[in-house]
Amino acid sequence: MTDVSSRGPEPGDERPVLTNRQGHPVYDNQNQRTVGARGPATLENYQFLEKISHFDRERIPERVVHARGATSYGFFEAYGTWGDEPIARFTRAKLFQEAGKRTDVAVRFSTVIGGRDSSEAARDPRGFAVKFYTEDGNWDLVGNNLAVFFIRDAIKFPDVIHALKPDPVTFRQEPNRIFDFMSQTPETMHMLVNLFSPRGIPSDYRHMQGFGVNTYKWVNAEGETRLVKYHWMPRQGVRSMTAEDAARVQAHELGHATKDLREAIDRGDYPEWELLVQTMSDEEHPELDFDPLDDTKVWPEEIFPAKPVGRMVLDRNVSNNFAENEQISFGTGVLVDGLDFSDDKMLVGRTFSYSDTQRYRVGPNYLQLPVNQAKNANVRTNQRDGLMTYRQDQAGENPHVNYEPSITGGLREARFPTHDEQGPEIVGRLTRKRIPRTNDYRQAGQRYLLMEQWERDDLVENFVTMLSQCVRPIQERMVWHLLLVEDDLGLRVGEGLGITPDDVKHLEPLASQDLTDEDRQRLSSLGKNGPRDVSGLKMTHCVPDERAEVPAM
Repeated sequence: MTDVSSRGPEPGDERPVLTNRQGHPVYDNQNQRTVGARGPATLENYQFLEKISHFDRERIPERVVHARGATSYGFFEAYGTWGDEPIARFTRAKLFQEAGKRTDVAVRFSTVIGGRDSSEAARDPRGFAVKFYTEDGNWDLVGNNLAVFFIRDAIKFPDVIHALKPDPVTFRQEPNRIFDFMSQTPETMHMLVNLFSPRGIPSDYRHMQGFGVNTYKWVNAEGETRLVKYHWMPRQGVRSMTAEDAARVQAHELGHATKDLREAIDRGDYPEWELLVQTMSDEEHPELDFDPLDDTKVWPEEIFPAKPVGRMVLDRNVSNNFAENEQISFGTGVLVDGLDFSDDKMLVGRTFSYSDTQRYRVGPNYLQLPVNQAKNANVRTNQRDGLMTYRQDQAGENPHVNYEPSITGGLREARFPTHDEQGPEIVGRLTRKRIPRTNDYRQAGQRYLLMEQWERDDLVENFVTMLSQCVRPIQERMVWHLLLVEDDLGLRVGEGLGITPDDVKHLEPLASQDLTDEDRQRLSSLGKNGPRDVSGLKMTHCVPDERAEVPAM
């Protein structure tokens, strides 16, 4: 039995049972089936595949998420090193090897939840997707402006997006729906602390960071692997807005960020980002209090330093918004030699979902569109026909052969650069379990303490404003969570809502929740634990954040 279904319903819980559309009861809606608690996902994940496939098809033709966005072109220039070390020690990916080597890129910035005509001043994660047109084909690095995500297992992606999207009845974005889900999902706390701070409303696309979020792998010429995380740091600096600033922008302009990006490039003020990479050995790292494959966590940079590998400059705007922005298509599975997947459960799910979405939204031949085509002129496939085919891929010498293998003029397989077996050996039983080291509160609390004071004040105000629109049980559970995150945060939000630690100390941990020893200690002294020790800690995001103050008109 799984760690959720084995518990059964609480006494008196008479709610109807969730099923799939085949009428089968869903015994675990929290975890995919994997090899071991943290191992790779299996392809027969019927519940997940049915759930995510339906989710991918819920809108047409607009993107379900990231509908509003702006695309620009430019180049990536490699340094040839990871920090001071030759990068070839860590990866054989050709685009990184030579100092000064340039690779064409297309970058799409976006908001996540709003529709195609929604405001770019809304509180929302921002998409930061980069398509590298390399000599070995395309590489898509698909991330956000915040380094963590709400969830750690892709099976919950439809749920979190549904909670954030407008109510299906009223068609309004309802705080009560949002925090109903978040209050029952403690892993969201780190993301919420970031999203409801000013970092949740970047001043524009040029002044925001970008993060791959997922954990990937680098592979060198010997087939040795390392876990990696990617970070984009804007040379222009980081600037964010409060809700008050954003409201003043939105009163006059819905697409201010797209306008700002386009006008900056048109006047020759080309935005630039440096690509920083963290690495660690490819293993489970039991010495850490978090799992390196958990997308709700960051890697402490004093232990795993983020070192530069190159820079990106955007110097050209699109000439047709529909062809180059609406139809540009990204996928986390689009990797080149020297880059590889980790067993990150979000990454596995995104890799299926993104390509599936593009085939539905744009069509089965979306990779034939100019903005999505590989530029290395080596595209040769046996794929044929399908909706909206406008050319035939190159094939072998014999046009009659569209299969493989063949000795009559067809295509052949490439030779793999190294041996095919790589990375650690994985042993485990088939199961549906969350990863063992959840630790949902520590990094959220550390992040709060490392914020600038104006960011903390804005975070508290935003939480109070939103939670004031929720029913009392949701308010109490959120204050309970926030007190476990950090005393000061929980006390200040509780004060704004009229809820004290004594009002929530009777609450039991959620039935599916795994508390650490530290969590239990904090729970026994709720609101009286004192600040966490963050001396010497360097967390992702903790760079200067300038407030983009917008004067009243």
